[in-house]
Amino acid sequence: MDTEHIKQILERYTQGQCTAEESAIIEKWFEGVNRHHTTPVADDDLPLQLEAVKQSIRERIQVPRRQLRPLYFYVAAAASVLLLAGAWLFTYLKQSRTALPAGASIAQTTPPKSSRTEKDGFMELRTAKGATERVVLADGSTIVVNASSYIRYPLQFTGARRDVYLEEGEAFFTVASNEKSAFTVHTGNLQTTALGTSFNIRDYAHENRITVALLTGKVKIDHVLDNNKEGNSVILLPNEQVHYNVQSLQLVKSSFEKPEEITGWKQGYLVFKDASYNEVITEIENRYGVTVINQSNKKEWKYTGFFKEESLQDVVETICLAKSLSYTISNDTIVLKN
Repeated sequence: MDTEHIKQILERYTQGQCTAEESAIIEKWFEGVNRHHTTPVADDDLPLQLEAVKQSIRERIQVPRRQLRPLYFYVAAAASVLLLAGAWLFTYLKQSRTALPAGASIAQTTPPKSSRTEKDGFMELRTAKGATERVVLADGSTIVVNASSYIRYPLQFTGARRDVYLEEGEAFFTVASNEKSAFTVHTGNLQTTALGTSFNIRDYAHENRITVALLTGKVKIDHVLDNNKEGNSVILLPNEQVHYNVQSLQLVKSSFEKPEEITGWKQGYLVFKDASYNEVITEIENRYGVTVINQSNKKEWKYTGFFKEESLQDVVETICLAKSLSYTISNDTIVLKN
């Protein structure tokens, strides 16, 4: 079953062409799994939604060679197809069926606080879980800093260099053009230099890699050890990225198709494309301000999925369905189990 086939089946439901039994099954699932959704999906987001469904179905029904399965396995696989496809259909239908009741409101919680400290001519910004911050630098450049990040930048730029230090976390940079003053972001053993461009840098310590992704303009990546540049520099053009493995010290260059794969976090999206377990957990913790504890034996996996404004429970439930995990949520702690 390919993505187009899934879409055709779901659109048939929206046109009232399903049987009464089929409609009842789908709508019952809506009420159970997706009871917290309130926001319709935009047309531009459909390809990512459908790719997530397709990947999840592939993971659930792929059968190893020479391994026989009882009949109930295939029945369960078929049910998984319906459930996973329903995740897309639910948001698709929201455009015409769902709205908050008049006078309804969403409970407000105290927003997490970030800290700013001036020290030796620098501003040190530390963002909390669940918080993002926008910074305007003295030269007019802007930085959007993701949750659980630590960045240092000068209050004023002097001389022929503009140096910023991303000590931990993730940030998106839009650099003001100045041909006489190179803009350099220092991240671990990497230096990313640009004259006028926009790019994203991700460096969470427990992920063991640094990723630089370019959206517009042109940047140069230098590998630095003990203040000395090592090996050849890497040049990035738009829609290219480089991954630096902090253990093997290797730089790997690749490309990406859609900007939202890189910067979806700025809009509060969760966008996963073959994301590792650590990357998935980092995004959930940063987005919702929670802590995830994994008590299962499944800690090495990849996941593809897209979430726009789903609740924490819906996100965790969908991922656990794809990975055959159970979970509990207590206050700000999520526990995953086999």
